[in-house]
Formats: sequence, structure tokens, C-alpha cells
Amino acid sequence: MLLKLSGEALMGDEPYGVSRSVLERIANEIQEVAAVGAQVAVVIGGGNIFRGVAPAAEGMDRATADYMGMLATVMNALALQDALESQGLPTRVQTAIGMQQMAEPYIRRRAIRHLEKGRVVIFGAGTGNPFFTTDTAASLRAMEIGAEVVLKGTKVDGVYTEDPITNPDAMRYRRLTYMDVIAQDLKVMDATAITLCRDNRLPIVVFNCVKPEALMRVVLGEDEGTRVEGEEAKS
Repeated sequence: MLLKLSGEALMGDEPYGVSRSVLERIANEIQEVAAVGAQVAVVIGGGNIFRGVAPAAEGMDRATADYMGMLATVMNALALQDALESQGLPTRVQTAIGMQQMAEPYIRRRAIRHLEKGRVVIFGAGTGNPFFTTDTAASLRAMEIGAEVVLKGTKVDGVYTEDPITNPDAMRYRRLTYMDVIAQDLKVMDATAITLCRDNRLPIVVFNCVKPEALMRVVLGEDEGTRVEGEEAKS
């Protein structure tokens, strides 16, 4: 599986950066999932540190700002690697931009081999290209390694009819089609990522990655989060 974590989810109650307690809890849940035989790859965003489209990047050249955001994802990847390995789970970080002193370059066959050996592989630096989000990187890497599902970990437990924070009566969707997401502009992932998954029939599950045991419940197929797939699967 390909687990996509938002950078913001790593902040916990902190205003910026990484909450060590949140990081350790996520690492523990990944370790539990790996222990039952799942092959786990991870893509992390960088929004807790820097985003190319954030107000802090206003006035910057977009390509430069996006490269800065890619570096932020590598910082998060290294932090997660440290948390995973402190729990005894072998981990490799691969980056789309070369930085051999701290991580391997992204090589598809090597990544697959790591997964086959039971290692968690964390993909940093997005796709290595500006103007593409880490959601798109997650969809791309998932297809390259032959993942069966993309798990989109956020701070809310699924996709809702409205913002559940401002409207307590908002209802959680249990299943949606790719076209539902695109037509209703539901902000599950960006349109490029959704289209890649749709064209390759790769299902997406959106769930709350900071909710205890949520990841395991998703992996076991329980009613957790929102599943996005093709119309034929939904029916």
C-alpha cells in the first residue's frame, strides 16, 4: 500500500514543525500494519514546514517555492524514518532529487526490492518537479511500485458533505466514485492525482491518520474513512 501523509497531520497541536508524540504514534501504527504482512510505502507532504502555494511563498518564483517545499518533505521523511527505526522497523528514504549523503535516489526497482524485504520505503521530494503536488507524487509512486491502494491520511476521518468542524451535522461519505470527487470538487486530492488513480483503477481511502488504530482498521477493511473508486466497484 502507499500511505500518503499530510505534513499538517504531523504537527499535532504544535503551530509549526513536527510533534514527536504524533510522529511516534504514526510510526507505531505503521509498524503494527507491517507486522501483519503489509508492504508499506509512504509519501509525506511538507505543509507543516513550507508550501509552495502558502502565503509565506507570496512573491516568490513558483518553481523556487516548490523546490523549497520539496526540501520540507525530505525533512519530514527523515523524521519519520528516525521514528520508525527507533521501533526496530527497517526503513529507507528515497528522494526524487539527488541528496546521496542522507537518502537514496529514487530507483523504482530498488524501492520494490526494499518492500519485498519488509522495509518501509519513504519517498521524499515529491515527483522532483515543480508545479506537481505530493498527492500527485503519491499516485505516481503507487502505480510505479504496483500498490493496491492509496491511503490518504489527513486530520479528518473521511470526506464529508460539508466541513465537519463548522457544521456538526455534516455527513461522512462512505464511498465515492472518482467522478463524484471531480464533479463536486471535494478536495480529496488534486485533480491530476485523482485522474491518475481513475485511469489506473487505483482505489483511494481517505482517513484520519492521527486517530488511534485508524490505519489498522482501514487495512482490515473495516468501516473507516471514505473509499474512492470506480463506479463498477461502488455498485
